[in-house]
Amino acid sequence: MNVVIASSSIDCGIGCWDLQTGAEQLRYKTCASPPHGLTSVGCRFLACSQLRDPSATSGHVFYWSWFKPQAEVKSFPAEPIKPLAANSEGSYIVGGGSSGDIYFWEVATGRLLRKWHAHYRAVTSLVFSEDNSLLISGSEDGCVRVWSLFIAIIVSASEDRTCKVWSLFRGRLLRNIVFPSIIDAIALDPGEHVFYAGSRDGKIYIAALNAESSPSSSYGLHIIGSLSDHSKPVTCLAYSAEGNLLLSGSEDGLVRVWDVKTQNIIRMFRHAKGPVNNILIVRRPLPLGRAGSKEQASSRRHETSLPPPLEKYANSTDEDMDNKAIITLPATSDLPSYLSAQLINDHVKELQQQSSSAAAEMEVKRLKLDCKRSMQMVQQLKNVYDNLQEFCVNELLDGEQMEGSEGKSL
Repeated sequence: MNVVIASSSIDCGIGCWDLQTGAEQLRYKTCASPPHGLTSVGCRFLACSQLRDPSATSGHVFYWSWFKPQAEVKSFPAEPIKPLAANSEGSYIVGGGSSGDIYFWEVATGRLLRKWHAHYRAVTSLVFSEDNSLLISGSEDGCVRVWSLFIAIIVSASEDRTCKVWSLFRGRLLRNIVFPSIIDAIALDPGEHVFYAGSRDGKIYIAALNAESSPSSSYGLHIIGSLSDHSKPVTCLAYSAEGNLLLSGSEDGLVRVWDVKTQNIIRMFRHAKGPVNNILIVRRPLPLGRAGSKEQASSRRHETSLPPPLEKYANSTDEDMDNKAIITLPATSDLPSYLSAQLINDHVKELQQQSSSAAAEMEVKRLKLDCKRSMQMVQQLKNVYDNLQEFCVNELLDGEQMEGSEGKSL
């Protein structure tokens, strides 16, 4: 269900309506928001900054769940916050301060990951780019600035029991960490505080990425802890920003789900047979419908249809292509559509016939331009020829004059 959310600058709450029927779903109480101060955090809950006394030294940011009218979580940043924005996954919230500072929080823990002075006056708007790699900020100082949020850390592992942390932005090695065992799997914390290293001794080591972290002497420099429950080597890791979860697979055939905040296992999955060597976290699309009608059954059959196999060679003939299917991205449907190459060729020919007059006009213009260039080149060659001829004649005349003067002297 799609809903419409609206807030106001006066304390009249937040309205929520069904987009299709117009029915009001819920009225969230006690909210007076500045412009651009309302955001949905990963479609999981609402967050809104609050307008308070202009002389106040601290800010207010409230959280509302979808099904309760009262604000359940209240935060008090260091200064009044105007705009709020959340990335598409809902793992981060960014706020713009009255001083021109930008605040970057991790949602799962509430940690302030970073604060920087972005503008000389109050920040008025914040927007994430579509791929969440950029943050665009606007301000009362008249400037629009773009900030790169691209994860600039790469961690590599080797069988010499070391992991190297590289800065992608600076292009240099930041640190070299030696582990008690060979590392076969790595997962980065989205906040770039730590990374998790799955080892052949069955442990998942936690290593610090920033210099401020205090290392533990139990394992070595920069290693601040471990998760230990696997009886065999850890072969793969995956991190879920939604819920702040770490998933690990092992040769013991089990997949474990860790709450990284408490470092406890909250769920386990047993593979049917054999070791686990790959883990993916994906959002599976919802089925189109249940059985009950011929149309739904047909839709399900169409849903399970897959594209043709990949070709073995690239030098296919046109005759072969006529019998193959070509996938086109759907415009209004979630199902793939298939068109034969012959239909596409016919459509191309039709377009070519429709645009023949325009193409002829363009061809005439091109020929005129080529003719003009050719005439200019002929003129240049003619000038070169005239100059060369004049030079040769002068040389011949000078030679005859010199021979005549030598004959007279004899």
